[in-house]
Formats: sequence, structure tokens, C-alpha cells
Amino acid sequence: MTPLKGKGHAADAHRKPSMTKYVEHTGQISPPLAGAEGYADGGALGAELVAERSHGTERWSFLRRLLLSADLLAGTAAGVAACGVTALDLQAMLSFASIVALLWPSLLFVCGLYTQEDLRSWASGVAEAPRALFAALASSWPIYGVATLLGVEHAGAAALIAASGCLVLGAAGRGLARAIAHQSEPLRQRTVIVGSGVVAGQVAHKLTSHPEFGLVPVGVVDDDVHDEGHPDLPTLGRLDDLSEILARRSVDRVIIAFSRASHPQLLASLRACRDHGVAVDVVPRLFEFLSSAHAIDRLGGLPLLSIGPHRFSPSARAAKRALDIAVAGGTLVVLSPLLAMIAVAIKLESRGTVFFRQSRAGRSGHIFSVLKFRSMFSDADARTEEFRNDGVILKGGYDPRVTRVGALARRFSLDEMPQLFNVLRGEMSLVGPRPLVLSEAAALDERWHERRLDLKPGMTGLWQVSGRSRIPFDEMLRFDYEYVSGWSLARDVEILLQTVPAVLTGRGAY
Repeated sequence: MTPLKGKGHAADAHRKPSMTKYVEHTGQISPPLAGAEGYADGGALGAELVAERSHGTERWSFLRRLLLSADLLAGTAAGVAACGVTALDLQAMLSFASIVALLWPSLLFVCGLYTQEDLRSWASGVAEAPRALFAALASSWPIYGVATLLGVEHAGAAALIAASGCLVLGAAGRGLARAIAHQSEPLRQRTVIVGSGVVAGQVAHKLTSHPEFGLVPVGVVDDDVHDEGHPDLPTLGRLDDLSEILARRSVDRVIIAFSRASHPQLLASLRACRDHGVAVDVVPRLFEFLSSAHAIDRLGGLPLLSIGPHRFSPSARAAKRALDIAVAGGTLVVLSPLLAMIAVAIKLESRGTVFFRQSRAGRSGHIFSVLKFRSMFSDADARTEEFRNDGVILKGGYDPRVTRVGALARRFSLDEMPQLFNVLRGEMSLVGPRPLVLSEAAALDERWHERRLDLKPGMTGLWQVSGRSRIPFDEMLRFDYEYVSGWSLARDVEILLQTVPAVLTGRGAY
């Protein structure tokens, strides 16, 4: 692995003694963040940040509750309507209607209609129509099966009425739910515009003329304010002040319009928004020609690239944990004969333990012991002159410290399979940031590095499927930050599928 370079070591030089002492006494890599999100005062400012994060979460939680209620009512009404073509007794009718009522929101959840947190899904349900139609079609088959089991004489007609009713009544109910949410003044998002001039003026006009998005402009932030077309909003400060502005003004959303700020400045602004749990929208360059682009929000016809705040709800964590348990447990069962053979081969080839344990930094800085198959000779087995201190791969093969079984296991990442036990114990996840050794974790000095600890470290991740040991350390940190910032369960499944060919071909293995 490429060692830390640059200011990481410089910063480490003046803080490492206290960090080491903290690790010894608490078993954590980093101390708990003061206040809210690490602000040292931990007083009024921390309370504002906590309130702000709760406010941002409540907006979507409130809408999801309304949508769920609407879908349950739609499913119930559709089930009752379908019973009109049947000759069922009261108990059977209630059973049929209850099944339809539960099936409909379940299918919508599978189709992702409760997980969206973009501007389009808040303002209107038009964009979700294709998936709702798919859910209605998919529901017709299990409804038909239930009707048949209950002895419905016209099971096909009942299924058609129930599925169609769910689609139509569900669309109407969801529209009403959004209308109720739009009337809730506390759920409007306080919005800051980064940039100035004509485009910033257009953004401010769109915000005020389209109240259905629930965005209230409170001011602009820019270093070099353009007077032409400038919105009639107060200038709140410079880009370097953005973090403080987000906290003290309880900002929920930031829209980045055109600015003369440098790339590092804008990147620092994005990270400040991430740290505060603030959603970000970016008006792209040449936006006039992006009318046909996909995955773009629209604010009154103005295209926006939306970056939602990274929040891990209890349901999201539960879904990720369920995936970990199911896949890790199943993999251990399937691979148990192979893992037993590797363990026996390790014992036969060299003296020492089968497993290698090493302390790593886990979620929120908690330390745990990562498990691997031992792939190197023990000190008792080795001849001292054959060893090199740097552990590099020698020309023509592996360092002589590596056993033949270990070389083969490393080649196909089989030495890491015992980490499945770490996953089952809840110390790791199948997909996540790379688990760093303690010295590497203690040397990280930039604030955005802390975000990689929001999720448990993983057996695989973006760093794994993108090249593993070929990736420089700094780039691996950026991969981890990108993964945590844009986490989704679908992303985990995608990375798991990408890991299979990466492991089989041995890309980046060392």
C-alpha cells in the first residue's frame, strides 16, 4: 500500500502523542465529535446543527408516512372493490382486502418509491409513474393466486380490478399526500445559492415562482459577486464562510450556480455541505442543452444535478445488515469445504496459527481485530536472511516470507474469506470503506476523512473493484468518501457483482 504523503504526516507530527494516548485509553481511533458534527463549542451552534439535521430528515420522513398511508388506503379500497365481483363471505373478503392492502405498498417499496429524496419526487409523482405501472402489473399475479386459493369464482376479473384500483387510487392518494406536504410551512427548505449574476438570479426566480418544490431562498454566497442579473437576495458571505453560514442560518439546501471559484474551493464547499447533512444541487454548465439528459432534477425547467445529503436511516441500516447476514452466511456454507482445505494446507506447510489477526479501525473509530488466513511463515519457521523489511514482491515471485499456500490464497483473495466472520459479528460489512490499520487511521487529518467512518469497513468496496493495491492511498480515501456519500443498497449489490470478476482475474492483488 502506498504510504501517506504530504500534509498527512505533517499534521500527524503534532497530534500523534495525544491520539496514541486516546487510543490506549478508549479503544477508539478518534475522540467523539464535540457538539454536533465536531464543532468545538458544542453549545448553541451544536444544538442548531442537530435541529437542522432533524429538520432535513423530517421533511422526507413526513412525506413517506403520508405516501404509505395513501398506499395502504388505496390497496384496501382496491381490494374491497374487487370483492364486488366475488361471492365471498365477510371473513374471506377481509382477508383478500388485507392482502391487497399489504401487497401494494410492499411492491412500491421494492420499486424504490419510498426511497427517493430528490426535488422531482417531492414536487410531483409524474416521474414515478412507470415504476408504479410495473408494480401494478406485478401485483396482478399474486392477487390472482390469492383469489384462486380463496375460491373466487372470477379470480381473473378480481385481480384486474384490484391491480387497476391500486394504480389509479394510489396515484390519486399520493397526489393528495404531496398536496398536504406542500402546505406544511415548517417543511420548506431554507436554501442558499452559491454563485451570483444572471444564473443565480434565474435560480432565485424559479424558487419563488414554483412553491411546490418547497424551497425558500435566504441569500447568496460568493467571493466575486456579479452585479448583472444578481438576485434580490442578501449576500451572506464568502465561500470560506459557507460552513459557518450553514450552521448559523439552519440551511437545508445549497444550489451551486455559476461562480468564478476554483475547483478546490467548490470541492471544499461540497464537502462542507456533506458534513452538515445539507442537500446540494448543481446547475451544470451548458444547461441549455441538457433537456434530454437523464437523472437530472428540474426546477421550473432549469436542470439541476442533485446530490442528496448522506443519511443512513434505521431501515437502510437494517437492509444493509440483512444483506450482510444473508450473503456472508450463505457464502460460508457454500465455501466451507474449500476454507477447511485451506486451513489444513496452512497447518501442513508451516508452523503457526491458521488465522492472522490485526487491529483495524472500524465504524466511528472503534477498534476491532480483522481475521485473515495466515499467508506468511512464522518467525520460528523462517531464516532471518531470507526476509526483507519492506515486504515488496520480488522479481519472479513473492517475497520469501509468503508461503506457497499464502501466495495462492492472496492471488484470489481467499486469505480474506475469514472476514466473513467479522461480517457476521457486525464488525464489518460486505461492502464498505477499506479497514485501515491504526497508524494509517491516526494519520488522517482532514475533516472529510471522518465521513468514511460513517459506515462499517467492508471486505470489498470501490477501492477493491477499481484496482486494489494498485490504487494510491490518497485516491483510495476519495473512493471511500464517494462510496459513503452516495451509499445505496443497489450500489452494494453492484459492487458485490463487480468484485467477482475482479477476484477471479486477480486484478490488483498483491
